[in-house]
Amino acid sequence: MPDKTLRQKVQRYWSELGPGLVTGAADDDPSGIATYSQAGARYGLQLIWVALFTFPFMATVQEMCARIGLVSGRGLAANIRHYYSTRALHAVTALLFFANVLNIAADLGAMAAGTRLLLPAIRAEVLVVCFALLCLGLQIFTTYRQYAKYLKYLTFVLLSYVIVAFIVQLDWGDVLYHTLVPSITFSRDQIFLLCAILGTTISPYLFFWQTSQEVEEEILHGETSIKARQHDVSKHSIREMRTDVWSGMAFSNLITFFIFAAVAGTLFTGGATNIATAEQAALALRPFGEYAYVLFALGIIGTGLLAIPVLAGSTAYALAESFGWRYGLYRKLKQAHSFYAVMIAAMLVGIVLNFVHLDPIRGLIYAAAANGIIAPFILFFVVRISGNKHIMGEYSNHPLVSAVGWTTIAVMAASGLAAVLSFW
Repeated sequence: MPDKTLRQKVQRYWSELGPGLVTGAADDDPSGIATYSQAGARYGLQLIWVALFTFPFMATVQEMCARIGLVSGRGLAANIRHYYSTRALHAVTALLFFANVLNIAADLGAMAAGTRLLLPAIRAEVLVVCFALLCLGLQIFTTYRQYAKYLKYLTFVLLSYVIVAFIVQLDWGDVLYHTLVPSITFSRDQIFLLCAILGTTISPYLFFWQTSQEVEEEILHGETSIKARQHDVSKHSIREMRTDVWSGMAFSNLITFFIFAAVAGTLFTGGATNIATAEQAALALRPFGEYAYVLFALGIIGTGLLAIPVLAGSTAYALAESFGWRYGLYRKLKQAHSFYAVMIAAMLVGIVLNFVHLDPIRGLIYAAAANGIIAPFILFFVVRISGNKHIMGEYSNHPLVSAVGWTTIAVMAASGLAAVLSFW
């Protein structure tokens, strides 16, 4: 009987997980993996504390985004369009498109490189096109119910990094110490790398995706009108959303922690400190065992399959909501031409950037910098809308939540400014 009760609790908990888990897992995309790998290889465990430091900021921001979607019945861009200047919204969505296509390009390139580690006979360009078509096909030609289930189960791929961390030899006492005791040298390189870590952890595309996916989930359960979704919100649905979001963000940061630990405990200690891509990180792990190498390579591919649809989807949501187009993954292609056209365009640009031989690490840095620059501007709207009693009613921000939101904006703005000034 106790085993059955435990199993039922686990099943109930798993059923509550959805958009928050997928959003958190998508945050650990190949570009993020390359950033964390570079930081771990270059500085060892010195920056692993960032995985713990960013958790409350990331979780609070994503919870605000999810609450906006649940309470308003609209996506983030639709809310900004409804309550603020469309000129500001169009500028923000243009920047989001630029940052997202760079991320898509870098992720497609990393997935191709990861696959060629296992299947070297296949050309990278062919793999880039195949992965892009696969991601588009899943979004366009499957139902939202099937697609959401696929994304949810694909999050298990990230556990490969946990396995890698336990395969290699680590001093866990040292790992714990550096996790709890922050350290930074304030060098030019480290300042910029910290900005990249923040940019790839607290990313604008996640804000739009999280909000819109909460709306999609409500539509999936039959709430097809905005008024119906607004009427359906309850303390129970808010509580379930918080469980989902905080679990997803905890999972995301836990994976970040294990990537840092595994790379610092292997590559840094082995002297391989010049790691610029996830591909190089996987290759450098080969001496520590074939399983570690293969798991790391498979993780790159799996996280790309998870993250690229989120990147393309968040871009489509933002632009469609900005211009008042019909949108939603629950709609078929013929019902939302413009929405799906944005996805296709973003993917095509990502493909083209790989064919002109975009430098992976340069693309990563540009994408991270773009995320760092536009994140504070979008977060301004997130905090203002989620804290507005006229819009959110009894579900508006607690003063402490708003304080964390404004602090996040300050931290992101300061890191972006510091990174820019470090190169002057």
